Amino acid sequence: MKESKQNHKPFISADKMMPEFTPTALILGILLAVIFGGANAYLGLRVGMTVSASIPAAVISMGVIRIILKKDSILENNMVQTIGSAGESLAAGAIFTLPALYMWANEYGSVKMPSFLTISALATAGGIIGVLFMIPLRTALIVEEHGTLPFPEGTACAGVLLAGEEGGNKSKLVFSGLGISAIYKFITDGMHLFPSEINWNIKSYKGSAIGMDVLPALLGVGYICGARVASYMLSGAIIGWLVIMPAIYMIGSIGDASIVLFPATKEISAMLPSELWNNYIRYIGAGAVACGGILSLIKSLPLIVKTFKRALAGFGHKGGNLRTDRELPFSFVLVGVPLITAILVFVPQVPIGIVSALIIIFFGFFFATVSSRMVGVVGSSNNPVSGMAIATLLISTLILKWTGNTGIEGMTAAIAIGTVICIIAAMAGDTSQDLKTGYIVGSTPYKQQIGELIGSICSGLAIAGVLYLLDKAWGFGTDQLPAPQATLMKMVTEGVMSGELPWKLVFLGIFLALAIEIIGIPVLPFAIGLYLPIHLSTPIMAGGLIRLLVNKRKYKNDSHKHDAENRGILFSSGLIAGEGLIGILLAIFAIVGISDKIDLANYGIGLGTIGSITFFVLLYVMFIFVIFKENKEDNRNESQKTKK
Repeated sequence: MKESKQNHKPFISADKMMPEFTPTALILGILLAVIFGGANAYLGLRVGMTVSASIPAAVISMGVIRIILKKDSILENNMVQTIGSAGESLAAGAIFTLPALYMWANEYGSVKMPSFLTISALATAGGIIGVLFMIPLRTALIVEEHGTLPFPEGTACAGVLLAGEEGGNKSKLVFSGLGISAIYKFITDGMHLFPSEINWNIKSYKGSAIGMDVLPALLGVGYICGARVASYMLSGAIIGWLVIMPAIYMIGSIGDASIVLFPATKEISAMLPSELWNNYIRYIGAGAVACGGILSLIKSLPLIVKTFKRALAGFGHKGGNLRTDRELPFSFVLVGVPLITAILVFVPQVPIGIVSALIIIFFGFFFATVSSRMVGVVGSSNNPVSGMAIATLLISTLILKWTGNTGIEGMTAAIAIGTVICIIAAMAGDTSQDLKTGYIVGSTPYKQQIGELIGSICSGLAIAGVLYLLDKAWGFGTDQLPAPQATLMKMVTEGVMSGELPWKLVFLGIFLALAIEIIGIPVLPFAIGLYLPIHLSTPIMAGGLIRLLVNKRKYKNDSHKHDAENRGILFSSGLIAGEGLIGILLAIFAIVGISDKIDLANYGIGLGTIGSITFFVLLYVMFIFVIFKENKEDNRNESQKTKK
């Protein structure tokens, strides 16, 4: 039986006072916001996916506050994860759009590289507005629909916090995954002892190829996504690399044909598989991703309408007298949102005008409502933020074009609008999950909302520095940082503004996505697999198979199975965080000129493909061993308790 609003009792009662918004929580929360924000930015730019940081932040918080500082306050731990998770969400929204500004600066000589002020202003504004829009939505979504909307990550995070006595063991899993991943990443992409990507062009099947990025973060992503979602991604990659690409090569190589197909300027018969993917599959995949995002929004229309009604009904809510009901007054929204957008308009370095500001306010609240409702149903990991961003870019680019804002200036303004709205949607979703956690454990809402605002500001400043470092080290749109989502947004904006998008390829992807939808397969993971290189989908599938192994294994009871799954998630979170952090460190090394000094290839040392396969297999076995070794220890401990 589901718990309703009427019989809900928080873990910490409303009349009980305990440490919550403390200097320790503030400092640790800000630190985790910056760390997870940077790590997620690197991961998203690398593979086009990000992961929730709420649970890892909560676990690390318990490890520090309970184990190291010997303090016992679940509300203090919750405040750390509230602030810390803001960095991950803001980064997820920022990397979908902002790299397009860097790519245009490299393509157009007349366009300046975006300044630190430009990036931080857009990111911070989106974060703050996203939190403010959740103030009127909290009562409608968190309180009134408690027991109806599950908010998966928020509820799971509350479960982790409530199991605080186990925080030490859980934090060890996160830190062990982080350490293993960091060493592995440094050895392969820092010292280049073995290549991090292996590839085989299939000579007997021209135009096709298969390969794998042998990296720990991708294993972690695959485990968290699960075998089903990973299989959808891999199927998209197979259609692209083993069906469409060989077909294009075969048609373009018939007889003595010298076929050049737009947008490529090279004969198809002379292209390598990587060139076929870059010139054709990317656009087909872009059409599929765009179609998948829009379909997700269409299917969510009933939820959207219902949420708007709830939101409007909650506008006059001022909160109750109980500690657990007090939230920031609605005046913060009425004053804060116009003030932030006005600042964007009047800051010369930010390409936002009055028309753009109005678009941000209207569509910002619309998509904040959509996002917060969606994550309540399907969770943050399945929140179609990219679909919302595409819809925003299509509409805003058309409006700007109709009002005379054309060319690179109009496209830059469209990306700026898309950035703010994308971050608003991501932050609204994260804030709703955090408020759900707080509602369960008994936190003070207004303190959580202040924590979210602080996390947004710090993360907005940090993401500007992270993007600058990554661009200087490798550049966006390169093999090292393909920035798939931002590249897609760039393509959509350019196509609408100039009309030169290869629409036939895009429509191939659209109709392929429609066919996939008709047969009942989720479109977005399939489309992402089609859009990304197959080298990313294969290790993600490998991680998904570990999750399948964990799910299919026989356990003594459901509790043991749940514990095994959670250990894998925590270890995976560490793998992702470790690789992301070392990725940023290597970016710094590249800028200051240390990279060549630690590159073993310069000294003739390297293990080649055999080394890549060997180390990946060892990592794979270690992943499985960590999950089931811990499970055996838990079984032994429970047996001893039973005997006593």
